[in-house]
Amino acid sequence: MGADAEHRLAIVGAGVMGTGIATLAVGYGVPVTLIDVGESILAEARTAVAQQLRLARLMGSLPREGAEGELVTGVRLADVAAATIVVEAVTERARLKLDILAEVSRLVAPGTPLLSNTSAIPIGELAGVTARPQDVLGVHFMNPPYLIKMLEVIRGPRTGQEALTRTLALLDVLECTGVVVGDGPGFVINRVLQRMINEAARIVQDGIAGPEDVDALFTGCLGHRTGPLATADLIGLDNVADSLRVLLERTGDEGYRPCDLLLDKVKAGQWGRKTGRGFFEYGGTR
Repeated sequence: MGADAEHRLAIVGAGVMGTGIATLAVGYGVPVTLIDVGESILAEARTAVAQQLRLARLMGSLPREGAEGELVTGVRLADVAAATIVVEAVTERARLKLDILAEVSRLVAPGTPLLSNTSAIPIGELAGVTARPQDVLGVHFMNPPYLIKMLEVIRGPRTGQEALTRTLALLDVLECTGVVVGDGPGFVINRVLQRMINEAARIVQDGIAGPEDVDALFTGCLGHRTGPLATADLIGLDNVADSLRVLLERTGDEGYRPCDLLLDKVKAGQWGRKTGRGFFEYGGTR
């Protein structure tokens, strides 16, 4: 495809989203450097990418022919220096994201787009700590990125046209469709979705309906492919709680305050699919 001659992607964060984005990129021939803090995390990520590549090809979501992009892993943030685009995909904690973006902006060449996969933190806030705010924008990949090919592209108040153009060019190589939206807490999807999840959890908490019935009403009456609570389990209830806190802090809207049932599940380690149990149970998951 020739993608490797044009794009070299670095991803900071080898969790669920980071590995999913890496799978998408290498599946289209784009070389990826995946960074995280420990070799054990990176070993799990390499295994996950290999498994996801096989699954996505079987499902026809990634090309079955053509060379894979090289996947390199490492624990040094300095390894992002040669990238043409960097994706920050760490957990939804503002201080961590700010520190990483500030450091990355000093390591890469001027004009290198810095993409945050944040769920809710305004891009203008993140860009303010970087050396070149014009290079910063949000790209909100859905989970799993190699199956869901539409995503939010968030243009911050100082995002430059060149960074936006280069980002959309990469998405074109990845056969993704980016919908460009403005900045603000939660952007479009999570401004609506996280509150819906919180209210659905509160309904279960109040004994009005069980998780199965809540989701059945959304899928059967409204035509949603998955209900809000199954969606929450896919996102990760820990990530949902973090996103709700961000929205609460930045909007002051009490509707975003995580309900007690959600917080209890997070505290108990019932984070959804990735732990085998959330609002529902999942066999074969650690």
